[in-house]
Amino acid sequence: MPQSFHGRASDDELNLIDTYWRAANYMTVGQIYLLDNPLLREPLRIEHVKPRLLGHWGTSPGLSFIYAHLNRVIRARDANVIYVCGPGHGGPALVANTYLEGSYTERHPAVALDEDGLRMLFRQFSFPGGIPSHAAPEVPGSIHEGGELGYALSHAYGAAFDNPDLVVACVIGDGEAETGPLAAAWRSNAFLNPRRDGAVLPILHLNGYKIANPTLMARIPEEELRHFFLGHGYDPLFVQGEEPRAMHRLMADAMDRAFDRIAAIQREARSGAAGSVQRPAWPVIVLRSPKGWTGPREVDGLQTEGSWRSHQVPLSGLADKPGHLAQLEAWLRSYRPEELFDAAGAPLAALRALAPRGDRRMGANPHANGGLLRVPLEMPALEGHALDVAQPGATRGEATRAMGSLLRGVMEANAQAANFRVVGPDETASNRLQALFQTTGRAWMEELLPGDDHLERDGRVLEILSEHTCQGWLEGYLLTGRHGLFSCYEAFIHIVDSMFNQHAKWLDASREIPWREPIASLNYLLTSHVWQQDHNGFSHQDPGFVDVALNKKTDIVRVYLPPDANTLLCVTDHVLRTWDRINIIVAGKAPAWQWLSLDAARRHCAAGIGVWEWACRGDPDAPDLVMACAGDVPTQETLAAVQLLGQHLPALNVRVVNVVDLMTLQPAEVHPHGLADAAYDALFPPGVPAIFAYHGYPWTIHRLCYRRAHHANLHVRGYREEGTTTTPFDMTVLNGLDRFHLVQSALERLPALDDAGRTLQAAMDARLAEHHAYIRAHGQDMPEVRDWRWLAAHGGVSP
Repeated sequence: MPQSFHGRASDDELNLIDTYWRAANYMTVGQIYLLDNPLLREPLRIEHVKPRLLGHWGTSPGLSFIYAHLNRVIRARDANVIYVCGPGHGGPALVANTYLEGSYTERHPAVALDEDGLRMLFRQFSFPGGIPSHAAPEVPGSIHEGGELGYALSHAYGAAFDNPDLVVACVIGDGEAETGPLAAAWRSNAFLNPRRDGAVLPILHLNGYKIANPTLMARIPEEELRHFFLGHGYDPLFVQGEEPRAMHRLMADAMDRAFDRIAAIQREARSGAAGSVQRPAWPVIVLRSPKGWTGPREVDGLQTEGSWRSHQVPLSGLADKPGHLAQLEAWLRSYRPEELFDAAGAPLAALRALAPRGDRRMGANPHANGGLLRVPLEMPALEGHALDVAQPGATRGEATRAMGSLLRGVMEANAQAANFRVVGPDETASNRLQALFQTTGRAWMEELLPGDDHLERDGRVLEILSEHTCQGWLEGYLLTGRHGLFSCYEAFIHIVDSMFNQHAKWLDASREIPWREPIASLNYLLTSHVWQQDHNGFSHQDPGFVDVALNKKTDIVRVYLPPDANTLLCVTDHVLRTWDRINIIVAGKAPAWQWLSLDAARRHCAAGIGVWEWACRGDPDAPDLVMACAGDVPTQETLAAVQLLGQHLPALNVRVVNVVDLMTLQPAEVHPHGLADAAYDALFPPGVPAIFAYHGYPWTIHRLCYRRAHHANLHVRGYREEGTTTTPFDMTVLNGLDRFHLVQSALERLPALDDAGRTLQAAMDARLAEHHAYIRAHGQDMPEVRDWRWLAAHGGVSP
């Protein structure tokens, strides 16, 4: 817990901080511009300058200003602080500060604390073979790249949940403050419990401009901005100015007030009864400083410092404009590098001493390399949560309700560790996961009223109607070493497509960095899916998130489509044990027939794909037809179609293949879970037609299987963007995924039909016409659909 500290920063200390800040700014400019001559020990020539000038200067001096003052607070109070950099394009500032504190060299020994190391530090930035321009995984202390603006604050709150001694300093650029995700994230304070959680110190950095326009928050009058934060439940502290010495004093005082306030809030909350804690007014710092602070005031007669022109590279075209080269040299020399580095080229010892020690350095804090802190979850036995399935199709159940029971067990088993959370947009109960509420409630720090449903101060389920905030919370939680699951309606998980992309890229980059330890996987449950959104209609019908996920590198993404409750339990147990993955589970919540016992489900999920011998017709070893399926509704419709084929064409040999792990369809050389060609051909003989009923868009299966020898004989039916408010079965009919269309597809791909086959084709047309008329007359599906069940007598041997 942060300590109260009543000593004011001395003038000598602030003078040293200013010198440190000059060093950080010098190294930031050097990274953007210099290939050589890192200490300006000779006149600057064009060959010392990079041929391509990349990076962002405008936000960087403010980021270093904040970093320097946080260092002072950490040293004075022995505070445990990490730095979330919302303006991640200010990456060179983060690199400079971690180099000054020594953590960068510890992680990248070749970038030593000497002139050669400084030369390499400058050269590598935004350079082929070097490091990215953002606060990427290569930068020690970073958990937030900032390549996409909007969710720094939700990351910060996710990091603070269940981290009682951690303060997450979150710098929010005023451009980022305009985004919808950031606007929702301000209300994360309604879920942060000062008794159990850490603290978030938002620092809104108003430098006035985006790429080419002013920012909204910077043009709001101070009193209006104050009311904005008061309305969001914060206690704002304002730091405003341009003159560095005055600003250092104002910032030091604001930091002390903020950390004193955090310490007082936590002390009060942790000394009283658990249920008595109330949401406090947490501090927020509003820093107004010029964009491109300390940079060129004018370039070519146009204002640069304090304007949008300083956003990226203020001086460009140096080879053609000698005046710009001279101006760059003057700019660099204005920081007086001869006063900042010793004879060997190392930052002066007095400057390095300003940084905290050991793990208290923000670049070395283990919370910013969360795999160092990750402890595997204690997982309960599945037997206590499984459904009793004596034979296929004899038991009905709700798959996600069983999953909720398992998640309750996970929550109970890890209650002492407090390292597991479930997040979602107000859908935990709707998605049948309410067994969680038997052991924990929904986190809530606002007013509690009689009749509230499972709201509590210490709740471990996080619900807010912002998918962005849910995603950000969970990412921050995982990146700091914990575990979790995100439950969402399938159609609306698309809201976080780009956040998913950024996290996938972070994981991919982190794998190449030896000192980045693996973090727990990001796990999605997508339910209330396309085939169970008949009541909400077309707007709620979209299974395309899987297609977005499949664009990522194959070693990052896994997609699971368990057909029933027990397979869902097995998949959930598996994904919660994994790391450095993004696992997507698609499963329905509606009552449905159950197919596999727990033991059979374990075997099936271990393989990821397999023949369901009990569902086959005739001789499955010599099939005339393969009927394949992936997803719960496609599985039921496939089995109903197989049953019809068996009843009307008893001589037909039909093999049933069910797919749980979608990635098994890819070749082994493409994906770690992929099947070798021989194993795939054993399931799908190259000359045998196959009808594949798939949960999502049909072309996804073709995309995964196009290299297989059998691909020419593969016909896929799935969602084809047909939907409305209708009956559940009619949704499958509209998209050609129903049993009647599946039978017709099979018949069309078999050799010349005999009379029985032609009769069955006509019968399917008749059933489809009857269905069409019936639902419009009665508003529900036909009895033969509503009351359908698997007939064991026609289904072979149960597992």
